[in-house]
This record gives sequence, structure tokens and C-alpha cells, in this order.
Amino acid sequence: MTKTGQNKEEPRGRRPAAHGQGRGNRQQAPRQSRGNRQQAPRQGRGNRQQAPGHGRGNRQQAPRRTRTIVMWVLLALLSVVLVQFFSRNRSDGMEIGYSTFRDHLANGNILNVTILEKTIVGEFRNGVSTPVPGGRESVESRFKVEIPFEDTELIDELVRQNVTITARPKSSPWYTHLVTWLPLLLIIGLWILIFRQMQGGQKGLFSMGKSQARLTGAREGVKFSEVAGVEEAKRDLQEVVEFLKHPDKFSRFGARIPKGVLLLGPPGTGKTLLARAVSGEAGVPFFTMSGADFMEMFVGVGASRVRDLFKQAKENAPCIIFIDELDAVGRHRGAGLGGGHDEREQTLNQLLVEMDGFEPNSGVVLIAATNRPDVLDPALLRPGRFDRHVTVDRPDVRGREQILEIKAKDKPLAECVNLKTMARLTPGMSGADLENIMNEAALLAAREDHDRITMSDLERARDRIVMGSEHQLVMSEEERRTVAYHESGHALTAALIPEIDSPHSVTIIPRGQALGLTYSIPEEDQYLYSEAWCQGQIACLLAGQVAERIGVGDTFNGAGDDIKRATELARHMVCGWGMGNLGPLALGNQDGEVFLGRELTRKRDYSNKTAVKVDEDMKRILDTCRQRAETIISKREDVLHRMAEALLEHETLDRDQMEQLIAGKPLAPAVKREAASGREVKDETGQAEETRADDDKAPAPTPFKEPPLAAPGV
Repeated sequence: MTKTGQNKEEPRGRRPAAHGQGRGNRQQAPRQSRGNRQQAPRQGRGNRQQAPGHGRGNRQQAPRRTRTIVMWVLLALLSVVLVQFFSRNRSDGMEIGYSTFRDHLANGNILNVTILEKTIVGEFRNGVSTPVPGGRESVESRFKVEIPFEDTELIDELVRQNVTITARPKSSPWYTHLVTWLPLLLIIGLWILIFRQMQGGQKGLFSMGKSQARLTGAREGVKFSEVAGVEEAKRDLQEVVEFLKHPDKFSRFGARIPKGVLLLGPPGTGKTLLARAVSGEAGVPFFTMSGADFMEMFVGVGASRVRDLFKQAKENAPCIIFIDELDAVGRHRGAGLGGGHDEREQTLNQLLVEMDGFEPNSGVVLIAATNRPDVLDPALLRPGRFDRHVTVDRPDVRGREQILEIKAKDKPLAECVNLKTMARLTPGMSGADLENIMNEAALLAAREDHDRITMSDLERARDRIVMGSEHQLVMSEEERRTVAYHESGHALTAALIPEIDSPHSVTIIPRGQALGLTYSIPEEDQYLYSEAWCQGQIACLLAGQVAERIGVGDTFNGAGDDIKRATELARHMVCGWGMGNLGPLALGNQDGEVFLGRELTRKRDYSNKTAVKVDEDMKRILDTCRQRAETIISKREDVLHRMAEALLEHETLDRDQMEQLIAGKPLAPAVKREAASGREVKDETGQAEETRADDDKAPAPTPFKEPPLAAPGV
């Protein structure tokens, strides 16, 4: 659902226009449906299904395996320590003093010794009895003694006693080696941890180049019966499904299966949902992967993942590969300032080779989705790779009704709900917008404890999505009066210009970033815009500031967004649509680099003299439309004052109430509500503090005594 404004997109159908006083009403320019369509970043729909081998189970098992490995390593280290400890105690024998050792040596009771620096380990000729606990004695044949000083006569004495002498260096303890190797082990462990984090904790260090595609079963997808509003796209994809199910039906005519299907369309139109429907209908293996999953910080990883993805697909052929957000990996090579991106370009090159290279990949169909076809590489779009381009556009009124019926299946609706009427009240909305309306209506009904969802809930949900939520804002009475006159100017002009849509409602209750809104809904989907419609739209945009000057005697910055949108619309008329005095000329080359530097590389393709003529023509259109707005409001100034006073009292007027005011009929008294501007509405008895004068009597305008410090919209 699109708004009129400066946006240059050209969607299917037009969203209701909203003219607002205040803080950045984001409005869009009317769009020519048959021009080039530039898409915005997509909003994904649908949950990504996960395969049995790559899902949550593996993520839960990976930490468990890691803990098991760590436990076994710790047990092995503990075993080594215990073995060394007990073996050392068992082999050294009993410890004796140095004097005792000299006595045994003098008595000839030493058989052999092993000298380890200042430690001597040896064996007695005759065992030596030593007492043990329990009153018993133990015979020891080995001993250990520490040399307290440098005994130069010891070796000579050992030789005289015919003792076998052995010498070897003392071995270092095991923990000294651990201290030496521990820093290196910590560094290696840190690198392994970093690589595992880069891989999402799912794969090991040597599995970085493996594909991260998820294998989706047929039972996990939706069906084509659950997708509405895109009948042409369903027909194209149904043909691919039929080819995979019954290839003989097409092969007997010499037809081959399309190698690639590219889904194009604005965000929220159901591209991913269609791919899930293909998964549910095809009955063949379905690999799904995002374009961002190919990219890593190391060059060559993306290309390796592409090779692994197609290898898995060929092993499971016939099958379907779905790549979401293709523009993340398929962007134009070598674009932007400073050259291209090595990793992305290598990944794209490998994708091009796999789709149509020397090696055939029959039975593998690649489906991709993007809302930025303007940034894709031309080699990716040619026949033989993406043979079929399927446009998934915003639904018409019949498609919107079908979508609402599907989204309302699991919601209790009241008898007063008319989905056909709701479809007419939501022109230009996408499937995601309609789903959001149904969800918001369900939330409103639950919040207010309704038994069922009513039509009022649906309309309030639509208003919340289109215009934003109501919020309280403390405003002075002068500022409220300024906003009321501003919105009355929009509404009155829109109602009296036959070429544009009549206003559906007007409010001075702050919504979103606007202090007030005038909301128009077209009676039917509109795809073409005439010059008269554009001029009427500009006049309606400029009428808010005209009404401010007539009603309060001054102008304010709240009209800044209206002026910006009117200027952009006039520029389109002169430079792109041939509606100015310059004739059918396309001025201002919109082409440029698709990445960094697009604005810098854009060149102006007309002379300075022509630029002056463009400015003069735009100013002529704006001045003419402003004069038209002044004429309309001046002739119906009494209606302007009545509508502004009615807005101050009611705060919101619908179409019937505006028609009554224009016809000079009085309105019923308003039921006072707690005002968002901070003023007192009711006294202690609950009665209104004051009653309004007759609505037919136009009050005299009240100019400011001195301007407020902050004008509306700041």
C-alpha cells in the first residue's frame, strides 16, 4: 500500500493519500505504473524451515560433544599424573640419611648406585629391615639419599667397595613441560573458538567451506491453495512443479526444465511464501539458503559453499534450490568507487559457473528472490541461468479479498465483518500489510475483551498501520487551532477538486510523526495518473498553508513536508512525464553505480539553460496550483471556519460529517474525550464545561497576539 509522495517507485495500484501537518509526514509521490519499477529492501515472510541434519538438534549436540571431549582430556591428564606419582614412589625405595648411607658403604652393603645430580638412588647387597605400623618389619632392598654437600671422596670410596656406578641427568617434572606448552595450547584453543563462533557453533574448523543450506521436507511447506493474490506467479511456478513431478509430459515436446526462476517484486508481496509453497507442492528435496550465508571474512569460502551446495543438490536430483535475498551475493561486479568486493565476486563467479558452466546440472532448479533487480549482475539474468523472471506484484481488490479470507481462517470474526469492503478500503496494500491488519485487529479485540473481531477493530487496525498510533501531546490552544485550519484546508480542497480522491477522514489527533492528518482512499485501484490529477494533488498539498494564512494570519513550518512533496511531484511532471512546457523530455539521468558513489557518478544530461527552464516550469506549476487552492478556499471561507471549529470540537471528522459541513448542515454535539493536548474537558460533575455555538455560524478568525516559541512540527 503506497502513499503519494516523493518516492519514485511505481507500484501496482495507489495507496490512500494522507496530507499532514507536522513532524515529517512520510508521503510518497504518485507513481506511473508502466515505468521502471525500483524496489526497496524486502521484508521476509514465513519461517525458514530447517533440515534434519542442520537444525536445532545439531546445535544442542555440539556443546555436549565438546564437554565430553574436555572431560576425557582431563581424565587422561589425571591418569598420567597418578601413574607418574605412584611409579616414582615405588621405584625410589626408602629414604635414608647421608650418614647412614656412608655406614652401609663402609660395611660393603651397597651393590649399585645411580647418581642424579645431588640425589643417589641405589640397591643394598643385603636387605635392610625397617619397622612398619602394626609392629611388623619390612625388608627394603632399594634406597634413596640426598647428598648435602660436594663430597669429593665419595666416588673413590664407591670404587674401592666395588660398587657399580651409573650417572644420568635428573628428568624434569611433567608440570614443567605443561608450563612450557600451555601458552601455545591456549592460543590454538582461542583460534578454534573464534572459527567455531564464525560458523555459528554448528561446524568445525575444517568445515567452513561446507554449504549451510537447510533441507526442507514437503510436509513442512505450505500449499498453493494458501497463497492468494499472485495468480500469474503461481501459474509459472506450478509449471516448474509439474515438470519435476512429470518430466515425460514436457520432454516429449523437446522442452527442458528452466534452470532458474527469479522472483521479483516489492517487499511483503509473498516471494518467500511462494517458494515455500513450491516446497510443499513439489515433493522433491528443497534446499533453502540466504544470500548472506555465502559471505564470510575469508576470500574463497563463499565459492566453496556454492560448490558444496550444488554438489548436494546433484546428489539429490531432481531437487530445488531456493536462495533468498539474491542481491546479497549477485550484485553487479566491479561496481562502486574503489572497485569490487573480492569475496562476493568470487562467489558470484562460482554461482554463474554452477548454473550454466561446462558441467551439466540437469534436474536442479534454482529459485531466487530479490526486490533489487536493478543491482544484479547482467550475466546472472541472462537466459540459460535465470530463464524465467516472475513478477510478484501487489494484489488487486480481488486478490486482497482472498488474502484476507486466508488470514482470517483462524480468527473469530463478527457477523458485521465484510472482508470485501475491507479489501476496497485497503488499495495498494501488500499481503504482509493485510496480514498485519488482521493481527492488529486481533490484538485490539483481545485487549478490549471482545468476543469476536468486529469491523471497527479492522478499521482501527488499518488506521494504526497507515497513519500511525494516536499519542498524547500537550499543545497550546493556538497550536491546535493552527493544525485545525491546516487540515481543514487539505480536506476542503480535496473535496472540491473533482480530479482527485475525496477525503475519507480528517483528524487533529497526533498520529505517528504528524500533528494532524487528512486521509483519502481511492474508490478503486488506479494505475495511471493524468496531468489534471497531478495538478489537483499539488493544489491539495499547498492548501494547508493557504488555510493557515486565512485562518490565523500567519504560516508555519508544519507545511514543510507538503511543500517538499509538491515540489517533487512538479519535478516528475516536468522532467519525467512530459507534462510541462518543455514537452516530452526525460531530463536527469537516474542511472549510476549501484553501490557506493551512485550519487557521485550521476551526471546531469542537460545544459544550464535547460536547467533554468526546468526551474521556471516547476515554479509555474506550483504557483498555478497555489492560486487554485487560494481561489477554492476564498470562495468557501465560511466552510473553512466551520470545519476548523468542528475539528476543534470533534477532533476527527469522517466523510459524512465533512459533506454535512460543506452543505451548510449542523453537526451533532461531540462526545468529549480526554484530550491529547492537555486541556480540561469535563468538570467535576462530568458535564461539558461549555457548549459550542451554532455550527452554521462562522466564528471570526483569531490571529495570534504573538507567535509561539515552537511552531507545529518542530
